[in-house]
Amino acid sequence: MNIILNNTPESIEAEGLSVNELIRYKNFTFRLLVTKVNDQLVRTDERDNVIVNEGDNVQILHLISGG
Repeated sequence: MNIILNNTPESIEAEGLSVNELIRYKNFTFRLLVTKVNDQLVRTDERDNVIVNEGDNVQILHLISGG
C-alpha cells in the first residue's frame, strides 16, 4: 500500500492497517502523539477504528515539551 506519511511517500507491506497498527508498524514510541488522516484529526480512542487506505495522507506527530 502506498501512502504519504509525514509528507514523505511510503510503501507499506500491509493493507488495511488501523492508525494504531501503523504506529506500531513504523515503531513510533513517543507517548504523546497527534494523528491525522487526510487532514482529519484522529483522537487517541479512535485510532483502532480508523483504517489507513491506499493513497491516504497520514500525519503522526509527537509532542515535545520543555522549558
